[in-house]
Amino acid sequence: MLKSSIIASFVALAPVAAAAQVTLTAETTSPGSTPHYIDTTLAAVLESAGVAKMQITEGATLTNSVQAVAEGQLDMTPAPMILPFLLARGIGPYAGIGEERGAELAGNMRALFFSSSSAFVFTHYNNSDITDIRNIEGKRIWNGPARGAALTSGRALIKALSGLQDGTGYEGVQTNWPDMVSTITGGGVDGWVSPEGLPSGRQITIAATGGITIHDMPSDILNSELGQQVVNAPGHARYTVPVDEYRAAYEGNDITIVTDDDTFDTFAVAFAQSVHASMDDDLAYAITKAYLDAEERFATGAPIGQYLFLSFGDIDGVREGACGPVQMKMHPGAIRAYEDAGHNIADCLRP
Repeated sequence: MLKSSIIASFVALAPVAAAAQVTLTAETTSPGSTPHYIDTTLAAVLESAGVAKMQITEGATLTNSVQAVAEGQLDMTPAPMILPFLLARGIGPYAGIGEERGAELAGNMRALFFSSSSAFVFTHYNNSDITDIRNIEGKRIWNGPARGAALTSGRALIKALSGLQDGTGYEGVQTNWPDMVSTITGGGVDGWVSPEGLPSGRQITIAATGGITIHDMPSDILNSELGQQVVNAPGHARYTVPVDEYRAAYEGNDITIVTDDDTFDTFAVAFAQSVHASMDDDLAYAITKAYLDAEERFATGAPIGQYLFLSFGDIDGVREGACGPVQMKMHPGAIRAYEDAGHNIADCLRP
């Protein structure tokens, strides 16, 4: 982890030049995912701006990455907002840490910016014997890695759709992210639930081996008490895209989109680009400023860009999922970058 004392000796003379000497360690998800696109684009932006170099490890389990940032062992990672929530309470994948230590670690985390682009969907091959996503009893469903935010959210979606629990009503299959596609294309499951950007490189890769169907949350389920609990759960954000746009994003691929109205509705994972609270203020400022200056590059660098829902304007904290059950503060350097760009930051995000 970068030490403020190392940076401080350079900052007085040339803050940007000091930042240029920095190599940041980062972990992200597998290629084809939205966090991967955001992180690799950010790496290119920071290097071209002369701010920093990023050494990125791909295919990481973010449960571990978040803990590594909180412990000061890693500089940066995209953090699904549910993970700081669980860490602060010492529950779920962090049960072994305990509440007191978990709260201490979660308090070490700061956000530079936010996104909510990875929407949870239920998908199956067209030739699957799944004909109704409400009736998957006894089926094998890939629902995430062995532990972490994606698994928790994947199980929640299946519960809302079918009323079934993993291990009793259906058989949940978990693998590490790099093995997801091969597990599905190898015929190991009947369907899969996963967080996907638009368009999803993973879904396109899978569809190349046979036509697939992607479902949103049917309106009656979405608007039910359980559906609203899932959509508004800690770490989640409402996700709605006009269905014509959603279908157009997959044009040319053997992918069918199923929804019962004119919008594709589900929930997305709310993310924070997280760093340790001890990151030097000028470095956090330089990273965030470079990010804000690169809005067009993020939006146009890939088809997925226009649906990243990245935070390039005012931040109220509620929309980002950071000022409710999840409490995630922004880094002071990031706040300064936003305010210098003319944006407002809610008080609940200030350390």
